[in-house]
Amino acid sequence: MFAPQWPLRNDPAATTPPQRPRRSSRAAVTALKCPRGAALRHCGMDCPALQRPRKLQKGSLTVTRPDPGPDKPRRQGSLLTGLRNNFLAGIIVIAPIGLTVWLIWTVVGWVDSWVLPFVPAAYQPEALLNWALGSPEPPVRISVRGVGVVFFLVFTLLIGWIAKGLVGRSFIRWGEELVGRLPVIRSVYNALKQIAETVFSQSESNFEKPCLVEFPRSGMWAVAFVSKRPKGEIRWRLEKGDEFVTVFMPTTPNPTTGFLMFVARSEVIILDMKIEDAAKVIISAGLVYPEGADSPASGAIALPVARPD
Repeated sequence: MFAPQWPLRNDPAATTPPQRPRRSSRAAVTALKCPRGAALRHCGMDCPALQRPRKLQKGSLTVTRPDPGPDKPRRQGSLLTGLRNNFLAGIIVIAPIGLTVWLIWTVVGWVDSWVLPFVPAAYQPEALLNWALGSPEPPVRISVRGVGVVFFLVFTLLIGWIAKGLVGRSFIRWGEELVGRLPVIRSVYNALKQIAETVFSQSESNFEKPCLVEFPRSGMWAVAFVSKRPKGEIRWRLEKGDEFVTVFMPTTPNPTTGFLMFVARSEVIILDMKIEDAAKVIISAGLVYPEGADSPASGAIALPVARPD
C-alpha cells in the first residue's frame, strides 16, 4: 500500500518544528567575557562593559545592558561659592558709601589746607575753643575738618553780593581792564572766565537735550549732547538750506574729553532721557541705564534720519 511522504495535518508531532533547548539569560551572561578577560559575574562594577549600553551576542541570545546614565557631578566648592557671592554683595553695598565718604573727606581736607592759613589766628577753631573754655592750661589742641569750607562759603557769598552792586561791578570792570593789558595773563583769564560763565551760568542751560548721532560711520550710533546753534561764520557757511546744531560727543569713561561736531538737525535723534541719565550711560560704558528705559516715553516718536542719495 502506498504511504504519503508528507506529514499529516492532524499529526501534532509532524506539524510542530523541532525546538532548540533555550538557555537561561543568566547562563548566557555568565558565559560572556568582558574586555578584561574575566567572566561578567567575576568582574567589578567598574567594568568597561557596564559603562555604556551594548548588545552582547552569544549564540542566538542577545543581551542588552541598561544605560546607568551619566554620573551626576558632585557639588564642589559650594561653601566657597557662597562666601564669594556674599563678599561681592558686600562690596557692592560698601564701595559706593566708602568712596563717597572718602571723596568728601578728602575734598574738605584739601579746602581746609588752602583756606585756614588765610584765617587770622584769633579766629582759628582752636583759639575760639580755648577762649570759650576760659583759656585753660595747657590749651586744647583739636583738628576740626570743615571749618575752612565754612569760611570759603561765607567769603564766596560776600564776594557775590558785592559783585552785584554798583561799586562791585565798577571794581570788577577796572580789574578786567588792568588784566587786559597783560599779554599772557589776559588770555588765561578770559578763557577761565568764559568757562566759569558757561558752567555756572543760571540764565540758560549748558546742553539742551541728549541725542544720538551716527559716529564713526553710517549705521553706528553714539550718545552726544546738543548745545546750541552755531553762530558767526560757522553758521552762515554751513546753513544753506538745513538747520545745523552744535553737538558734543564725550568719550568713555572720561566725559571731559570728546568731539565737537556741527550736524544737521535732521540727522540727529533727540532722546527723551535727562542729561544726567545720558551722562551715566556714557561714564558707565553702557552698564547703567535710567529706570524705565525699556519702554518709550508717552508720545515719543523716532525721528527720521536723512540719508544721502
